[in-house]
Amino acid sequence: MFVKSTMIKKENCYSVKMNDPVQVGFDLLEKHSVDALPVVDGNQYKGIFTWYYAYQAFFRSGKSKEEFLNSTLVSDVVVNQDVYLNINDVYEKALIELNDFPIIAVVEGTEFLGIVTRFDVVNQLQSAFGMHQPGFRITFTSVETQGRIGRLGEIIEKYKEAVISLVTFDETDKLVRRIVLKIQKKDNIERFVKELEKSGFRVLDVSED
Repeated sequence: MFVKSTMIKKENCYSVKMNDPVQVGFDLLEKHSVDALPVVDGNQYKGIFTWYYAYQAFFRSGKSKEEFLNSTLVSDVVVNQDVYLNINDVYEKALIELNDFPIIAVVEGTEFLGIVTRFDVVNQLQSAFGMHQPGFRITFTSVETQGRIGRLGEIIEKYKEAVISLVTFDETDKLVRRIVLKIQKKDNIERFVKELEKSGFRVLDVSED
């Protein structure tokens, strides 16, 4: 999956300019109930404006609230000028970059294209785990040997299961890999699980949601 599949396009983004007073940024953040805004001049990406760094600048300034609001521009508190994603970056990079910020800009060259939000990332993870669809979630482990995923596919085909999601973990473990498989609800779940165990998969948990 690529960043462009989850990006909010610039036409749908709220933004501020470098020469805007910080009050403009505060008003937009409060009005739209968001934690951060991209800073854009024309089509050029300039950074991110956030509650946190604006308030940090205020407390460090030694100014009164009125003085700070009257004398401070967005350009004085902008951050993440050099932190952004490219349109063709893979989705996993967004997970890393959004660890400390609620949004990250998507840029091509210096042109601002849009943003990816932490909220959208969480939604995509929920989708990857099939959390929006009812079914049986089976957690099991497999010895890390060639052909194990292929064998799993054969069992799925044998029982005509409809797969909602399939996620593997422990890519650094050379011996055992955890697998979470979610399938649509059918009345053959016990037979399917027994077939997994018979084929050498160790079933840890079966839950229905």
